[in-house]
Amino acid sequence: MDLFKQLANEIKVGIHQIKAAVELMDSGATVPFIARYRKEVTGGLDDIQLRELEARLSYLRELEDRRTVIIKTIEAQGKLTPELNALLLTAPSKQELEDIYTPYKVKRRTKGQMAREAGLEPLADALFAQPSLDAACEALPYVQATKPEDGADFTSVALVLDGVRDILSERWAEDAKLVQLMREWLWTNGELQSKLVAGKNEADAEIAKFRDYFDYSESISRVPSHRALAVFRGRAQEFLDVKVLILTDPEDAKAATFSALAEGRIAAHLKWTNQDRASDALIKKTILWTWRVKLSLSTERDLLTRLREAAEVVATKVFADNLRDLLLAAPAGPKVVMGLDPGIRTGVKVAIVDSTGKLLDTATIYPHEPRREWEGSLFTLAKLCQHHRVELIAIGNGTASRETDKLAGELIAKFKLNNVHMQKIVVSEAGASVYSASEYASAEMPDVDVSIRGAVSIARRLQDPLAELVKIDPKSIGVGQYQHDLNQGDLAKALDAVVEDCVNGVGVDLNMASVPLLTRVSGLSASQAKQLVAWRDANGAFTNRQQLLKVPSLGAKAFEQCAGFLRIRDGDNMLDRTSVHPESYDKMQALLQAAKITFEKLLGDARDPRPDFKVAKLTDGVNDITDLRGGMILEGTVSNVAQFGAFIDLGVHQDGLVHVSQMAARFVSDAREVVKTGDIVSVKVMEIDVARKRIGLSMRLDVTAGKAGPNAMMSAFAKLKK
Repeated sequence: MDLFKQLANEIKVGIHQIKAAVELMDSGATVPFIARYRKEVTGGLDDIQLRELEARLSYLRELEDRRTVIIKTIEAQGKLTPELNALLLTAPSKQELEDIYTPYKVKRRTKGQMAREAGLEPLADALFAQPSLDAACEALPYVQATKPEDGADFTSVALVLDGVRDILSERWAEDAKLVQLMREWLWTNGELQSKLVAGKNEADAEIAKFRDYFDYSESISRVPSHRALAVFRGRAQEFLDVKVLILTDPEDAKAATFSALAEGRIAAHLKWTNQDRASDALIKKTILWTWRVKLSLSTERDLLTRLREAAEVVATKVFADNLRDLLLAAPAGPKVVMGLDPGIRTGVKVAIVDSTGKLLDTATIYPHEPRREWEGSLFTLAKLCQHHRVELIAIGNGTASRETDKLAGELIAKFKLNNVHMQKIVVSEAGASVYSASEYASAEMPDVDVSIRGAVSIARRLQDPLAELVKIDPKSIGVGQYQHDLNQGDLAKALDAVVEDCVNGVGVDLNMASVPLLTRVSGLSASQAKQLVAWRDANGAFTNRQQLLKVPSLGAKAFEQCAGFLRIRDGDNMLDRTSVHPESYDKMQALLQAAKITFEKLLGDARDPRPDFKVAKLTDGVNDITDLRGGMILEGTVSNVAQFGAFIDLGVHQDGLVHVSQMAARFVSDAREVVKTGDIVSVKVMEIDVARKRIGLSMRLDVTAGKAGPNAMMSAFAKLKK
């Protein structure tokens, strides 16, 4: 109940809701299932609350497991007192638990330990308790005649007093309360600093990317995620020196009193003041030693770890939010699509897929340099479009995208003469090459060249972004920042949760879904998804949800978890088309009869939760960054969102940036308050840096180009290495 109470306080819901949700999770229920079909049990907890609960529950259970191990270990040492046990039982985090455990860890033989073995601990206790004692005189009886073969040298008064210093400094450095005090004080008042490593050439292209951090400082507790990760990447590449300094006062933030302030905090914690007593000089020296030798480096390391972890949490959330927006982008639906994977030397790869995504035809054309077969390419595309009655053209946004978009524009113009209407859409091709070379793509299209598979993926992701993108590792989709610098396990877990929530939120066509898509359905494992498809291939389309129980290894529990998320369009029971769970069919039918609502009316209201399909209108003649001019108003698609701004695909090979200051007339703290990935927006070109390939944009169309503030947008580019 203590665990449930803590979780209820953190998530700000009732204890009974937490208890019910935890019991469901422990029984094997998934988050999507609980969020959709057990709302009455949990009191309406949604998927966001349940994901938070799932993460915190895992952390707190790991904490309890570690707590148990530590208590047993200290108890086995015979050192577990009631007071220590109480401290261990109430430690609220893993770090604080480890702080308390530090003195009891088995560690290498230290100088302090050797001094204790030599019998110097009573002397250390006496000198600290009574600083008026003369340290040299008190140390004299502890001087050893000879140096032991396996011990430290205490053959002089000076060496004995060094032993006293080692005993006290180790004791203080392992004082959990002092360590936590110094850590929090430094987090509140510390300053993160970075400088260019001496001897590094700042003109070097790779190093120049970190120019904003060659002489950078900022309060460590206020460093935004993207700046923290940039600094850490610069340090990892050995371009930047990074450290934490103290802020002393507003007038002298980097004063040389850094150590003095820290030592003063330690002295205050120990309730010691320098009164020029006989042993005060030794104690002052020991406090200095405690900070400079024992605590400063470990505390700095802890703070940098804390900063990195906090930055990674934010970056992971940004990645997850962008992924969710991309997966839930508007689907074009069951239309015949031509996918164009642009290329110059290797040509443009062409793939036609039917309304179900089945590959119908392929080709390779060479409209660009060096062959420049423009008219021949138009002729080839025209024949394909006429033969297969193409409705949409999907163009990958990579190299030669704008040139290929122009080709598609001419093609459409010619078809309009025959009163045939087609649309062209530039889509993100991020991850298409990864999919093309994947084991799944090889199994799905064994006789299709790898280079063509990318065009197929581009076409299909226009029809249904969710169904196609689930075939790709989420980390390869390209909507995150510094993703390779993040904890890969935590990132994968967060992104997998997003994919699972999106797939189950939309629902899956049982008779058309691929193995990767089915694997993301609540309650289905990868092996069960394969067996489901194998059963479908052997027995034909499913006609009702109850047939799921005929699939080998798919038992009652898996059926309970997955059935409501799997749709059958033309089956025996019209409710199989809906999100109504089979367990509720009787109740639903009774409810419909009582309310006099027909199945057709019910199904008409059960629409896809994703937005309606629409496309950005790219401006003719704007194919490259060199075609841009200040003051131009263009339409583009939001390709990526960070806290400080949004990147916009204008179709010129290089995304432009709308800084948060240029998103609205009001104050915006986070770009996601205004836009999300996939949105179509109108922007004004404010600044252009052709050499650095940077485009500053504004969504405030009333502002004047060049008046966006002190290089706010351009400097923001340096905060993010895409």
